[in-house]
Amino acid sequence: MPLTGIEIFKLLPKTNCGKCGVPTCLAFAMQLAAGKAELTACPTVSEEARAKLSEAAAPPIRLVTIGTGSRSLRVGGETVLFRHEKRFENPPGLAILISDLLPDIEINARITKINSLRYERVGLTLRPELAAIKYESGKTERFISVVDRVKKQSDCSIILMSSDTGALSAALKICADRKPLIYAATKDNAAQVADLAKEYNCPVAVKGENLEEVMQLTDQLGKSGIKDMVIDSGTRKLKKAFEDQIFIRKAALAKNRLFGFPTITFPCEMSTDPMKEALIASIFIAKYAGLIVLSNFDGHSLFPLLVERLNIYTDPQKPLATKEGIYEIGGPGENSPVLITSNFSLTYFIVSGEIENSKVPAYLLVKDTEGLSVMTAWAAGKFVADTIAQFVKKSGIADKVKHRTLIIPGYAAQESGGLEEELPGWKIEVGPREASHIPAYLKNWKPA
Repeated sequence: MPLTGIEIFKLLPKTNCGKCGVPTCLAFAMQLAAGKAELTACPTVSEEARAKLSEAAAPPIRLVTIGTGSRSLRVGGETVLFRHEKRFENPPGLAILISDLLPDIEINARITKINSLRYERVGLTLRPELAAIKYESGKTERFISVVDRVKKQSDCSIILMSSDTGALSAALKICADRKPLIYAATKDNAAQVADLAKEYNCPVAVKGENLEEVMQLTDQLGKSGIKDMVIDSGTRKLKKAFEDQIFIRKAALAKNRLFGFPTITFPCEMSTDPMKEALIASIFIAKYAGLIVLSNFDGHSLFPLLVERLNIYTDPQKPLATKEGIYEIGGPGENSPVLITSNFSLTYFIVSGEIENSKVPAYLLVKDTEGLSVMTAWAAGKFVADTIAQFVKKSGIADKVKHRTLIIPGYAAQESGGLEEELPGWKIEVGPREASHIPAYLKNWKPA
């Protein structure tokens, strides 16, 4: 059972040093017990105490890793019911279903999709992570050949889907090094699947007919030594599946360890309408799936899901920020305009998008304002003459252009005079206040 705050306090150094960010060790212990702090924040806790506190410090929903290398996927590790309480930790993985009944040409097409469907947004690469390979042909050789093809032609993480433990065992022999998720342990094969999970050191999904059966399965597998599990509540009706996701999350946060695992959902089995399937997936991204299996990937439906996932799993206390530096838009040259803005990602993408719309090649300087917009950064003293000038000098833009004209946002017009003092030889132009006016402004711009 998890330790109480008082029990945790007895194991802490009791120095009240405040290095953890909390004034007293007692307050830190209470936050640790509530899952609102991490043990690593205490620099002076003894190794013996650290070992004893591992259970209390562990998140109520176990962190499970599927796959290896750069494409490995971490799911679970969640500590709160609502994002504003702290943050959501690990975005759900999106999987494409590949049945071994599909013709080879379609299998190849789906592998191509998981490799090629990727999008750049706010400085990040958004893409799906998994292939869920399903044994439906009844021919183990066919199943193995599909698994082998996916493994060789993609570096994505893998879910092996079969109720036949013989087929699972054969597939694991060729892809265990990729640490696939074994799907699924049921009341009929739990012992055999547990043996496979231990033999190949892979996570395993449990599937019950209902939540009571799920709890029995996680208890059984846990007692057999399996720690990394994923839960499938078994239902394929949206309303019940939605209720199950919420129940499992609440139970885990209430310290019911039998439900303390990430979940897997199957929109692909809840609708034959691709758009309705995408809508169902969007619901599970918000509440509270760890893995989401789709029948297929299409760019027009996948991209909104990836953006939704990004937005929900962004720390609400830390604005999305773009890396500071010089961004070249449209192949600028030595006579191209130079604009500057803050590194709030939304600001950057709006401004860069309008520059692209103008068809005028330009340099966009992005200054680190700790993710604040131009107006907010200016008010906070992070986008003012002296800091802007310092950035311009060290950015290297002077080596890229012949002219010495800097276009600043209209909302920072007050800084123009100070900038001309801080940047001798530069002419400061006040650009539009609204990004939508940038194309017209640039089309009429000429270097001084």
